[in-house]
Amino acid sequence: MTARTAPTVRYQTALLLRSQRWLPPFLLYAAFLGIGVQGGQPLLDSLGYSAAALLPVAAWLVRICVGNEPPAARTVVAAAVGPARAHLACVLVALGTATVFGTAATALVGFISDPVGADHQRRVPVLAATAAGLLAALTCALLGTAVGVLTSRPVLRTTGRAVPALLIAALLALVVSGSPAHAAVSGLVGGSHSATVRLPVLPLAAAALVTAAATAAACALTSRRSP
Repeated sequence: MTARTAPTVRYQTALLLRSQRWLPPFLLYAAFLGIGVQGGQPLLDSLGYSAAALLPVAAWLVRICVGNEPPAARTVVAAAVGPARAHLACVLVALGTATVFGTAATALVGFISDPVGADHQRRVPVLAATAAGLLAALTCALLGTAVGVLTSRPVLRTTGRAVPALLIAALLALVVSGSPAHAAVSGLVGGSHSATVRLPVLPLAAAALVTAAATAAACALTSRRSP
């Protein structure tokens, strides 16, 4: 993040907080966790569920952030720092917010879950499992951000196309083999069956590359289109 982008990130963060538009995705994520995570469940399974649930929430946050400003305000910001930097700031704020959600959820799951495998017999190391869950959550936050970037303005401008595309892309990102999010979550669930912890480093790196490429393409497209 450059010195010119930092003030825009702070502005977009303040705008998101004041608008309270972060509340619906937060409540959706809390509902996912309330339904799927219960105290005493195997730790790695619960971490996999909480990470997977974060992906559509991250995509939704991107859509909120890139459309949070009135057109006039968006034009002023784009004129001040450039359309690409203005769009990048929105994406960074969405990713940061999703990361905060995921980190808090990982800590909560690590606290209430039972550090055992799926058979409830073999123990798993809590710190290593929580670290793996945090990396998986970050992987899903990154890939969800990429989904949001590719299904929001300026790539898709009409709600009728963007929202179904977001939902379908988020689902595919979780279930298609080869997806970084699928690999990270499957690693946690598979590790629960064998009571072993695998850090999803490669899925995280792949998700970071995909998100960086998607964001760069969207920022370049923003520069060519009017805000």
